[in-house]
Amino acid sequence: MNNHQLIKYAHIWALAVLLACGLVAIAVKGGIATRDQNSNQNSNSNTGSQNRNANRSANRNSGNTGAKGEQTGMATMTSQDRNFLMDAAEGGMLEVELGRVAAQKGTSEAVKQFGQKMVDDHGQANTELMSIATSKGVTLPTELDEKHRAHVTKLSGMTGAEFDREYSKMMLSDHNKDVSEFEKESTKGADPDLKAFAAKTLPTLQQHLEMAKALPGNERGNSGNSNRSGSRNSNSNMNRNSNGNSNRP
Repeated sequence: MNNHQLIKYAHIWALAVLLACGLVAIAVKGGIATRDQNSNQNSNSNTGSQNRNANRSANRNSGNTGAKGEQTGMATMTSQDRNFLMDAAEGGMLEVELGRVAAQKGTSEAVKQFGQKMVDDHGQANTELMSIATSKGVTLPTELDEKHRAHVTKLSGMTGAEFDREYSKMMLSDHNKDVSEFEKESTKGADPDLKAFAAKTLPTLQQHLEMAKALPGNERGNSGNSNRSGSRNSNSNMNRNSNGNSNRP
């Protein structure tokens, strides 16, 4: 093999080596690029997942803020204060709803006027109670529950003298209960704000009770009770006098 052939073969081997090196370099770069791409994808995926988890957690905490506030507010109260707060809120809304119906459908002027007074007085008390509850982180109901709504539905289906009698009976019963509950809270309540609210509202409720006793249908019952009470006292006094006289020498 002469020198010319040797040089020719050397060139071929050199080209082959260069081609091989080029292919290796391309393969290496491709592998690095793939790894970088996968790494970026994984990083973005992990970041997105972390962001989504963080957002979900923030949303849950945000959604629970109101509920947590309500639970915290209620947790600081005694059972009596909690019951009074919820009962007063429900009862106040009921008085307003029934009052509106009475002001529109009442037959007697006394029922109409009493109904409007319930709207005005209990509406004002409800606003004050709502403000107290909000300051304590407690969310009060804004609509009547099924039980109280049934009272409104029942009364709304009545007319004339029947309506007046039923409304009068409801008001007498409700305000007897209201006065009792507000008297208890005003003297035995633990929360100073609720206790002050009960004491402030009590005279108005006592006035409502006296007015309810004079509504159509209720005055006869009160008169009867008064007569029965007088008879019992008279009989009791007669018995004591009789017993006292018989024991004398």
